[in-house]
Amino acid sequence: MPTQFIKEGMGKMRKSNVTRKTAETDITLDLSIDGEGNSAIQTGIGFFDHMLILLSKHGLFDLEITCDGDLEVDQHHSVEDIGIALGQAFREALGSKEGITRYATVSSPMDEALSSISLDISGRSYLVFHVEGLKDKVGSFDTELVEEFFQAFASNAKVTLHINLLYGKNSHHIIESIFKGVGRALDLASQQNSRIKGVPSTKGTL
Repeated sequence: MPTQFIKEGMGKMRKSNVTRKTAETDITLDLSIDGEGNSAIQTGIGFFDHMLILLSKHGLFDLEITCDGDLEVDQHHSVEDIGIALGQAFREALGSKEGITRYATVSSPMDEALSSISLDISGRSYLVFHVEGLKDKVGSFDTELVEEFFQAFASNAKVTLHINLLYGKNSHHIIESIFKGVGRALDLASQQNSRIKGVPSTKGTL
């Protein structure tokens, strides 16, 4: 008999709403882990919107984000603070973590680029980011902010996240591969398995 995966959180929809307002950003974020990949994203940064839409689509999360940030300064505050808010929302929506698969590793090709994502919903915040060769910008987007976003997300979601670029030349393709892969890994790791009883840890807590 095949393993039964239950996307609806053992009958309870896993959702969260986060608002974050600072002197630099004003963010409202709604997340449903057990969604269909629908999104409405308005950050003021076109390429970043595109990446978040991909994360939602391939992670099968429903995600709404609005951000009014100090883009007249630069993009850093908006991207980092959205990572913080999304991490908080993911952690809150997961709830007790009972029955979750916990681990996932996926490889995602995007034309000539291939990335590998490994994720552990561990309760421990850690990011490994091995991505070389990105151009400074894709359009107006500062590519160094990709690492900043995932650092903020991992720290606030309390997950261990390894992002490795195996190869690739086009910066757009590389970043797209990463965001799709992280979405897919989050989906797999957050799925609940009927064979897993309680929290999937010998410690009894995550």
